[in-house]
Formats: sequence, structure tokens, C-alpha cells
Amino acid sequence: MNDVLAVMQDDWVMMALPFFFGALAIELLWAYQANTKHYERVDFWTSMRVMLLTVFVDLIPKFLGISLMFAAYSISPLKGIVDTSLHWWVLLFFLDDLTYYTFHRGNHEVRLLWAGHVSHHNSQYYNLGTALRQGVGERVLKYPFWVPLALLGFHPAMIVTMLSVSLIYQYWLHTEAFYKFPKPIEFIFNTPSHHRVHHGSNVRYLDRNHGATLIIWDRLFGTFSEEVSEEPVRYGLTKNIDTHNVVAVSFGEYAAMWRDFRRAKTWRDKLSYVFRAPGWSHDGPDLRSDTLRSA
Repeated sequence: MNDVLAVMQDDWVMMALPFFFGALAIELLWAYQANTKHYERVDFWTSMRVMLLTVFVDLIPKFLGISLMFAAYSISPLKGIVDTSLHWWVLLFFLDDLTYYTFHRGNHEVRLLWAGHVSHHNSQYYNLGTALRQGVGERVLKYPFWVPLALLGFHPAMIVTMLSVSLIYQYWLHTEAFYKFPKPIEFIFNTPSHHRVHHGSNVRYLDRNHGATLIIWDRLFGTFSEEVSEEPVRYGLTKNIDTHNVVAVSFGEYAAMWRDFRRAKTWRDKLSYVFRAPGWSHDGPDLRSDTLRSA
């Protein structure tokens, strides 16, 4: 238990909070001076309340997840072979980034996971405050995705550190202060432009650009979309919510999924509402993103 608690306390994300709020203050000042509409007061404070809720919800799943990592690490045949040498850190960086891509893509393609992730997307504003509006329910199912890295011999402290570095990097992606960077950077790395696409409700942008630090996985696996000036990104959901109630913002999609589950007549359809992509319906139009794009 002491090892788990020690790793939890070494989470770099909590240490980065002063940076997060400092950058947020700078962006707020920029938005005010430029007289832009990047922030809306009620929406911003909703994001802050969701952030606080996420911190508390995350505690037990994180403890259990790291405990699972230690259990996996204890039986790894590579335990003791993988150490903290630079080449292992480099390998872990790529494995962590691929793991995040898999997890994040799953959050958009499996409705049960989407229900936990949607609070990060249901704001119609795109700013550093939105970056702190994390998926609340996704914390419950997040950490098992990283357990295989412990089976590969990576110490849980290394895994949590790399997770933290990845999340810290992703924070600055949630801004409209930058448009695009030089092409080599845009080709390899996730950038604000790529992540704006990810938050778009336009059909061409739906469920695209799931990468964390790198955008190469989206290019390799066919989930990449370029931000194009002729189609500005519309933020939010395809059907936006009309509430700022924190419980509804954070957990409303679970209720919607449960209603669909109950009205389905067969177990196949019931389970499809849980495990198929958002937008699937047994008795209505198919509004899944790939279906909409192919129409």
C-alpha cells in the first residue's frame, strides 16, 4: 500500500497545477483584451466544478489501478531487466502514447466509455478551462489500459510519470491562440489545430485525432483529419446539452444510455447500446460518425 500511495503522490499533474492556472490566466487576459468569445462565464465555472469532481472521483480508481500495476509488475518476466535507462524511457514514451491513443479512441467508439468521457466534450467553448473539464466517469475504467505496460516490466512509477507527462502536454492543445505550426511539427505531433478537430461536431471532424503527444497513430490507423479554414470547427456535441448542472454534465450520458437500454426489446440491441458507438439505434437513423461521413 505504501508503494501505491508513494506513486500517487508523485503524480506530476498535481505539481503542474500552478502552470495550468498561470497559463489559464494569461489566456483569459488575451481573450479579454482581444474581445474574443473564447470564454463564457457560466460555462467556465461549470468546467471548474467538473474539474474538482474529477479530482475526487479519480482517487479510488487510481489507487486500485496502480495496485493492479504493481501486481502485474510483480509477475512480469522482464522485472529487473527494464530499468530507468534512457532507452527504456524512450520505448515507454511510444508505448504510453499508443496506449493513450487506444484508450481515447475507445472512449469515442464504445458508448459505455463515451458516457464517461463526454463531459470533456460537451462544452461549446474551446479554451484552457475546457482542458480542465475532464471526463469524470472515464476515471473508473482508465487505468487498466496501462496495466499491460507493467507486465512488460515497466515499474508503475515510470508508467504514472509518463502518463503525467502526456497529460501535461495535452493541456496546451486546448487553445485557439495558435493556428498551425510548421508542417514537420504538424505531421508528427499533436497540436492545437489537430486537437481542435478532435473537439469538433462537424461531420468531417467527428471522432478524429485521438492522439496524445503524437499524431502519427491517427495517420497510421485512419482516424486523422486536417483542420481546414473553409470549415471552421464547431465545438460541442452533435446534439448539445442545455444545462450547466454539474451532475448532468458529468453523468447525463449514462442516464441516456440506460433509457435506450431499457427501451430496446432484445438483449442484442440492449448490449449494442452499451458497447457500440454513440449514435447507433435499433429503431432510428444510424447517427454514428462513420455512417454520417459515408452518407
